[in-house]
Amino acid sequence: MNSIKILFAAALFLMLNLIVKAQSVPFDKAHFPNQKDQLKDAKKNFEDGKDAFELGKKEYDYLLQQYVAVHKIFPVSRHDYGHSGDIYFKQALPLLERAQAFNPNNDELNFMLGFTYFVLEPRSEKVITCLEKAYSLNPTANEPDDTYALAWSNQLNLKWDEAIKYYQLTLTYVNTKGKDNLAFIEEVNKKIGECKSGKELVAHPVRTFVDNLGPNINTKYAEYSAFINADESTIIFTSCRDNSVGGKTDPDNGDYYEDIYISNKENGKWKPAQNMGPPINTEEHDATAGLSADGTTMFIYRFKEKDGGDVYVSHLNGSAWSKPEHLGKSINSKAHETSVSMSYDGKLLYFISNREGGIGEGDIYFCNTDGKGGWQMAQNIGSSLNTKYAEEGVFMHPDGKTLYFSSKGYNTMGGYDIFKSVYENGKWSTPENLGYPINGPEDDVFFVVSGSGYHGYFASAKAGGYGKTDIYRITFLGPEKQPLLMNEDNLLASVAAPVSDFKAEKIVSKGPKMTMLKGIITDEQTKQPLEAQIDLIDNDKNELLATFKSNSATGKYLVSLPSGKNYGIAVKKDGYLFHSENFNLPATADFQEVEKNIELKKIDIGKTIVLRNIFFDFDKATIRSESANELDRLIKLLTDNPGIRIELGSHTDSKGSDAYNMKLSQQRSESVVTYLIGKGIAASRLEAKGYGETVPIASNDTDDGRQQNRRTEFKILSK
Repeated sequence: MNSIKILFAAALFLMLNLIVKAQSVPFDKAHFPNQKDQLKDAKKNFEDGKDAFELGKKEYDYLLQQYVAVHKIFPVSRHDYGHSGDIYFKQALPLLERAQAFNPNNDELNFMLGFTYFVLEPRSEKVITCLEKAYSLNPTANEPDDTYALAWSNQLNLKWDEAIKYYQLTLTYVNTKGKDNLAFIEEVNKKIGECKSGKELVAHPVRTFVDNLGPNINTKYAEYSAFINADESTIIFTSCRDNSVGGKTDPDNGDYYEDIYISNKENGKWKPAQNMGPPINTEEHDATAGLSADGTTMFIYRFKEKDGGDVYVSHLNGSAWSKPEHLGKSINSKAHETSVSMSYDGKLLYFISNREGGIGEGDIYFCNTDGKGGWQMAQNIGSSLNTKYAEEGVFMHPDGKTLYFSSKGYNTMGGYDIFKSVYENGKWSTPENLGYPINGPEDDVFFVVSGSGYHGYFASAKAGGYGKTDIYRITFLGPEKQPLLMNEDNLLASVAAPVSDFKAEKIVSKGPKMTMLKGIITDEQTKQPLEAQIDLIDNDKNELLATFKSNSATGKYLVSLPSGKNYGIAVKKDGYLFHSENFNLPATADFQEVEKNIELKKIDIGKTIVLRNIFFDFDKATIRSESANELDRLIKLLTDNPGIRIELGSHTDSKGSDAYNMKLSQQRSESVVTYLIGKGIAASRLEAKGYGETVPIASNDTDDGRQQNRRTEFKILSK
């Protein structure tokens, strides 16, 4: 045992002795004899690289100071610093690399090169290699810049313990006096907390597949801020490509101005994305800010110096998008508004703003519709979700109660992380970090979820993509499967591999409780698509929840129905009989997707319509209150068409005797006629008829068939 201790002590002494003896090598002929020409070239590269580096570092430090002065806190994300100094770092990089190839043991050179990598490629292992060497050659030369950048790069590479070590070392170099220093100390302590959170989250990864959406969506340029409609048939996103409408480039980073692109899914594959062109895109920056669940209302971010960046709205009319309109002063301000999400019924809008009077750098706000096509004044959602740091990328799921957003507060792993909160019993639940690998130590923003809840979409700059940032699809796996090991190699699908067709298991405990109704509305005779109005009704409250329209060019519609209500759906168009559907969705109902193609019938003699939202008490002819909206639609049809005479026919299933069913159906028909007469419809225009079980439209051998057979219809007798 003693001999082992002696050997260990000797090894430790030798290691420490080597560290102590490690010295920085200057660029002089004493250290590089007989290399006069090479030394001259290397020294020039070093001096020229240093000049460019110092210009970049000066701009970097200035932007950092400006950020602290404005926001009163130290930035928690590298992206907050701005990029106007990057041009100098890019100039310095090849010069410093050539100098290092000649002299790899100069502390100042290794620091400049490592910091340059940190600015341009913060996750590069070269950052750690160079800065660790600079620190070992001269531990006090560049503190705290050296140790702080070294800590941050380790954090970005998931090396949590190393990052914590260097963050703690950074704190020893910082004077506790001065507001700027106090802000920096607070930030370093925050990042230590991020590393502790990251260590815990990475140790317990969520089970997901992550697939690159492929070359039809992603390019060598940056793609981000993707939004999808509820059934994942349309994706709209922002990209900085060379085919932008204006063709302009940003002088700071050389990127092309932002434009908005769109792609539709065909046979399960994304078609090549297309620039949406005018009037959606202009010669300036145009970026996606949000998309309604049915994909017909798009929110657009546009920047103007006078307003700090505002949100506009465009609507899909047939195959064309309308000219974007300013959302107005209820939402927009002189500050910066981004990231909009509308509730499934179109009555509530969530968005991000950094206006005065908020809680943090950027807060979540909401506003209600004013019922006249506009919006009431916005309200801060409050400290239950907003922190003193920035919130961004707000997204309300079509279930109407699950809010996703990104935040730099809470238990992040670094920069923005994505969180989830659910509104129940009048309050928001404590935000829950979605976990690793959805979140990482870099910014994770603009996360959206499909209507099914099986898939999420986000942008990432991870290795293996096509360009600066790519758009990926996350597939959430059910908890009962064996955990999938997550690391950088198998986390991301290979770019060359097709997008996974894996069918996710239903996550009953965490998935949304809703039904997605979609289909095509056409003319019964011509089969041509129709633009029709779709009313969504809460039958229990006799309340109109929302009004939608089918697309005039395709007849397509998509309606999201959160569970927990008895819904009535009414499809209406002038000159046609209305069509009704009923969806009684208990709160426990799992996600389901229902495709319902609807053929509207012209108002002609002999045409029959099923009134699916007329309800009777069990085994009685008493009309229940939730039938009011359906009966009101029938009254309006009769009022608008005064020459129509109709038959009200009721039907039963096969349970019970023939005589009993005939009597019950006749009584129910008479109840409807009596109701209509009481509302002013002439008795001469109405005829009651009971059919019992004699005219089934489905099998009486199943519950679903029997339910279809229990119905009330009306038929046009004359007009």
